[in-house]
Amino acid sequence: MLDFDTALGQLLAAARRQTQTETVPLAGADDRVLVADVIAPLAVPSFDNSAMDGYALNVPDFAAAPQAYPVVARIAAGDVPAPLLPGTAARIFTGAPIPAGCNAVEMQENARLQGDTLHLERAPRAGQHIRCTGEDIASGAVVLHAGHRLEPAALALLASLGIAEVSVFVPLKVALLNTGDELVEPGQPLAPGQIYNSNRYALAALLQRLGCELTIAGLVADDFESTRSELARLAASHDVVISTGGVSVGEEDHVKAAVQALGELNVWKIAIKPGKPFAFGRIADADFIGLPGNPVSAFVTFLMLVRPFLLARSGAAQTASVALPLPAGFAWPKAGDRREFLRVKLGDDGRVLLYPHQGSAVMTSLAWADGLVDLPAGQTVAAGDIVRYLPLAGLL
Repeated sequence: MLDFDTALGQLLAAARRQTQTETVPLAGADDRVLVADVIAPLAVPSFDNSAMDGYALNVPDFAAAPQAYPVVARIAAGDVPAPLLPGTAARIFTGAPIPAGCNAVEMQENARLQGDTLHLERAPRAGQHIRCTGEDIASGAVVLHAGHRLEPAALALLASLGIAEVSVFVPLKVALLNTGDELVEPGQPLAPGQIYNSNRYALAALLQRLGCELTIAGLVADDFESTRSELARLAASHDVVISTGGVSVGEEDHVKAAVQALGELNVWKIAIKPGKPFAFGRIADADFIGLPGNPVSAFVTFLMLVRPFLLARSGAAQTASVALPLPAGFAWPKAGDRREFLRVKLGDDGRVLLYPHQGSAVMTSLAWADGLVDLPAGQTVAAGDIVRYLPLAGLL
């Protein structure tokens, strides 16, 4: 069997980065991937301003600072203040411009006003509570690099620079195909031997969260010609075609043969659990990915293999998931021969708790979990051991 890291490395190496780009308004750029570095067109802050509500001071000599200052002005955000003469003060508010001559700001909690005279309870320090021009961002600095997947904080950063639109990669066009005569859509009655199609809804939601332009192809009958025809149709108009089931060696598994008839296919047995059967190939100019049919296997292999592939394909520079070292609140005494991704939840005491049923068809384990434990092959776990915890929030 192919080990996980080798399989992931081969997928990432085969990910042809999106080349189509477009310019979009900032309000529509969430989850989009930057084409080029963003250069700051101005400094942030763009002027010296007060970090506190308080008093702007012109202190002639900090070594012998006076304790009383006449208050000669009031400065609010948006004002254009007059210069401050030596030995005087001005009432100032957070974010308001620092007047010429001001060399310190004292917060209002440390000041006492009697009439128009300010009395300080302690000597000020030079430059205190003044946010200087360019303190956050220097004009001309690179603020975001090419390949950055934009998130709310990055959008706020761009807005603070006055940037109204950005150049991003066009979303990948992805088709999702489910196979199997036993599958029925929710809301329909089940005949004997049938099951509801849960993979469609999990994978569609995951693809939409990645910003893909999604086509749901529906169910394909278990026969070769129907499968071949549908795959050819989807590959002609999509960047990636993803299917669940049908890539094994059974007589009713027609996806493998259909893809091979149309293009090329590698069927991997990957040393992971849940998972193992995984297919990757190409139909015309579209990439093809075949996921296992079991719902937990499809979900986990999507997160650990397909998600980083699609991110790389979308132009994103960062594709790796972040693991946290946390203590186990469970025991795993039997070492497996495959790398396992256990469904777990973070407990109130900071330990990782294990769902008791880890089967590849147990969807309740995923609905309950808030993370996965990445357990290497051959490793056992005793309560209190440090394990690699992958938060699902960082993978969805």
